[in-house]
Amino acid sequence: MIPAYHVVIPARHASRRLPGKPLLEIAGQPMIWHVCQRAGESGASRVVVATDDERIATAVCDFEGEVCMTAAEHESGTDRIAEVARIMGWEDDELVVNLQGDEPLMPPGLLDRVAQTLYEHPEAAMATLGVPLAPEEVFDSNAVKLVTDRRGMALYFSRAPIPWKRGLFERQEAVPEGMYRHLGIYAYRVGFLHRFVAWPPAPIEQQESLEQLRVLWQGEQIAVGIVEEAPPAGIDTEADYRRVQALVQSIAP
Repeated sequence: MIPAYHVVIPARHASRRLPGKPLLEIAGQPMIWHVCQRAGESGASRVVVATDDERIATAVCDFEGEVCMTAAEHESGTDRIAEVARIMGWEDDELVVNLQGDEPLMPPGLLDRVAQTLYEHPEAAMATLGVPLAPEEVFDSNAVKLVTDRRGMALYFSRAPIPWKRGLFERQEAVPEGMYRHLGIYAYRVGFLHRFVAWPPAPIEQQESLEQLRVLWQGEQIAVGIVEEAPPAGIDTEADYRRVQALVQSIAP
């Protein structure tokens, strides 16, 4: 059974690499419409777009989506989601899934999966997903690696290859079992969100540029669900945008 959960979609207009990307058109609709569609196809009980930009809010209202206007100074999507939870008056034990506003191809089943992972681990403050690491990703710093304990709780996330099996990579052998790539999708308990935004950035978080390391630094637990296949990549650049445009148009009826 899929637990009750909300999806919040943080959406900013001021992207450095691709300004205004939530409003970029894909197959006749703004990107944010496609993201909301994916969320609406999941088992979520509520889908809310969190933004500080009136243009994005207007676009969402035009297709009768739900918008929550948030402060402009948030440094991360997590901060923005915490504000939404406070404005909405959600209880501390409610579950919230973070779906980025540049993920128009996210499979809805992964939203259900990350919420289910958190629901099944009441000792965890948040949950995320991983996928087996491909050989070409081992030394790619953009592919974030993760390791878990025997219960499926995260031990560490890194841009470096972890765990490092001594002598293996020098011989160019296959990727060993147990090396996973982190997928940037999260589920949180609302009470944890309020704690998280009150913490200062952690030293390891700043060194790796990985916000989730703040959670481990503070001694909280992150449950990890492992899936077999990664979702299609999101949109960060103009090239990504053209790729997704072509893909969506190729499968449109």
